[in-house]
Amino acid sequence: MTLIEPIGNSEENVFVFPASFAQQRLWFLDQLLPGTSFYNVPTVIRLVGALNLAALTRSVNEIMRRHEALRTTFGMVEGQPIQAIAPVLSLSLPLINLQNLPASVRQEEANRLVTEETERPFNLSQGPLLRLLLLQLDEADYLLVLNLHHIVFDDWSMGVLIRELGALYTAFSSGKLSPLPELPIQYADFAIWQREWLQGKLVEQLAYWQQQLDGTSVLNLPTDRPRPTRQSYRGATQLLQVPKSLTEALLTLSQQSGVTLFITLLAAFQTLLYRYSGQDDIAVGSPIANRNRSELESLIGFFVNSLVLRTDLSGNPTFRELLGRVREVALGAYAHQDLPFEKLVELQPERDMSRNSLFSVVFALQNAPMERLELPGLTLSSLNLDTKTTRFDLELYLWESSDNFRSSWGEGWQPSEGLRGVLVYSTDLFD
Repeated sequence: MTLIEPIGNSEENVFVFPASFAQQRLWFLDQLLPGTSFYNVPTVIRLVGALNLAALTRSVNEIMRRHEALRTTFGMVEGQPIQAIAPVLSLSLPLINLQNLPASVRQEEANRLVTEETERPFNLSQGPLLRLLLLQLDEADYLLVLNLHHIVFDDWSMGVLIRELGALYTAFSSGKLSPLPELPIQYADFAIWQREWLQGKLVEQLAYWQQQLDGTSVLNLPTDRPRPTRQSYRGATQLLQVPKSLTEALLTLSQQSGVTLFITLLAAFQTLLYRYSGQDDIAVGSPIANRNRSELESLIGFFVNSLVLRTDLSGNPTFRELLGRVREVALGAYAHQDLPFEKLVELQPERDMSRNSLFSVVFALQNAPMERLELPGLTLSSLNLDTKTTRFDLELYLWESSDNFRSSWGEGWQPSEGLRGVLVYSTDLFD
């Protein structure tokens, strides 16, 4: 992958590049449904101790300097979405001091402010697409709210941000310079490379997916109320825990069957969907990091792609037989993972506003690299966020490691407790 030049400059001296296919789709969705927050990616971190506010602010701004994606806004040129990258952009860190409030209402007001921030929409054409908020609850007790738009950020990016924030804060709070090496490429390089690569591979990739998805059935789960003609994207969450003993048994079964834990869990989930729908043709969407080049691993940006994993459960297979079927489907999908999901959506006929294209249920076993955030002089913990939106009927996310710094789905999880997860569901359909 080589560095590329901008395709033009605007009067404001921003650098203009084509949007990636994933960014292009989110841009058009934002135009279709403006003023929504369901592509916000918020994180809330509790900081207890002696906080160096200047070092924290400097650290975030250094991350923005390093990663062009965080200085990017979006617009249209000749009918196509483009990335407009500001050469310089810095943020302040707004501080709201709640210490003067009575202790009985302090946390309640903090929760209200967190919800207000995380549900506030972004303006993709104006930006910035990263917002910060610091709430002070006591002399040495803070809540840091990081809120980003998905068009410049994904789950893997959180690991990059956490790692760099820890390294930079540690250095800056002790008067040292940044220890991080300069990045060899930027997200815009990936967007250009993706388009160049696709020119030679589009026919082959589309042929595979057209054959794989031909005649896919719409999944009809029993719902608590009729499906509305237009999705509201309102949702809620249900936390879940898989006990240690069951987690160990799942790992043993996976090893004995020659499959990954992901394959075993996906097969179990698709069996559950088969049980409730009565259908033996089950298609589930699954996100994939889409960072199959080493140069991309240290970048913040929106790389994640979606795969459609369609399994045939007909013929009453044993579970071990089903594992083989799911494994074959997954291996084929991984071999053709570079086709942007947006190209598959384009193959669909008229859009049904009551459903998502290609799949309505999502499954993921999250294993993106995620270090524990450690800042000198501070004790950190993540804070639960009560998600109130969903883009699908059901989304099931599981985690197999306690090292992931997950602010969205809870705190205090220990590896001895087994898998943990969250089910996000549409409240249009389910109680």
